[in-house]
Amino acid sequence: MTENPWTRWPSREALARKDDTPARRSLGRALRLLALGVLLWSAVDSPRAHGWTLAAGGAIVLVAAGAARGFFRMTLAHRLWPSLLLLTLLLGLAVAAEALGFGSPAIVLWCGCAVVALERLPLGAALPFASVALSAFAAVNEDMWLTTAATLGALAMVGYTLRLDAEARGSAARLLAQERAAREAEAESAALTERARIAREIHDVLAHSLSAQLVHLEAARLLIERGADRQQILDRVVAARAMARDGLDETRQALSALRGDLTPLEDFLTGLARGADGTEVTVEGERRPLPVEASQAVRRVAQEALTNVRKHAPGARVSLRLAYGPGEVTLDVRDSGGSPGELAGAGGGYGLLGMRERAELLGGSLEAGPDEEGFTVRLRVPV
Repeated sequence: MTENPWTRWPSREALARKDDTPARRSLGRALRLLALGVLLWSAVDSPRAHGWTLAAGGAIVLVAAGAARGFFRMTLAHRLWPSLLLLTLLLGLAVAAEALGFGSPAIVLWCGCAVVALERLPLGAALPFASVALSAFAAVNEDMWLTTAATLGALAMVGYTLRLDAEARGSAARLLAQERAAREAEAESAALTERARIAREIHDVLAHSLSAQLVHLEAARLLIERGADRQQILDRVVAARAMARDGLDETRQALSALRGDLTPLEDFLTGLARGADGTEVTVEGERRPLPVEASQAVRRVAQEALTNVRKHAPGARVSLRLAYGPGEVTLDVRDSGGSPGELAGAGGGYGLLGMRERAELLGGSLEAGPDEEGFTVRLRVPV
């Protein structure tokens, strides 16, 4: 809904002038002090400036200065009636000054009231007061009518120009504040996104490491319950310890990845295959560096898929195929199938779900399900 221009105040940003340059603020103070000095000098220099008349003239100037200061404060607070009362007081002081023979202070007050009314008040209230002030000035002015008319037009133009300038500066101040708020929101959003990425990365590292340890520890528990020999149990415990050590290494790698320091993806997959018997790695397409998020997604999916093979099809042959396409990278993990292991029920079952969510955050996809031989996991990530 459009605001009525006749009742609209100039914005507080425009009236406050907080964003004025130091030079402009200094100039404004100097002009106000100059105006006050001129008024005082005009009162003192008047031919009738003696005795109580001089005291009355000085009092009028000082009261006018206080009323002007109050008017500026009230208009800054957008308080209409106090502003109009103070402006009426200033016009009355000008009439009193004229009656006492202080013509120059009276003219300055009338002209000043007209200008500041047009600059700082809603137009519906500013025009009547400016008209009264300029009419009073025209009534006492002794210049030719053409000169008086030009002066009145110039004063009205100055007041309205100052209003437009204030509104323009107020709009610029609001836009600058909005831009600052948008930048702060953007920085906060980037920080939250980075925190979420760090949390997701640490979660995935710990989930994979702890899940693998759980596999071996659960196997050790089952062997103990079945009365297996000591060496078999010891092998499982040693394997769990090795997985814990690997988890620490992966955590360090994850922290390095967060800093952008990653080992080549092909080397990582090759090292992963060496730790899993019967795993073959194939790389197709033109090798190239990948974004950190895409590279980490491929690494985590490969780890999770191999962990699932150990749990659900122990001893199965596994093929890892990494394909670099023109606009995406694809990872296929296929196993030859087999009987479910005794640890098929271990773990929370959220690994592939988390990997699917990670892929979707990157605009990719993850498909997992049985095929002709065993089980297939396929990851597609745009790059």
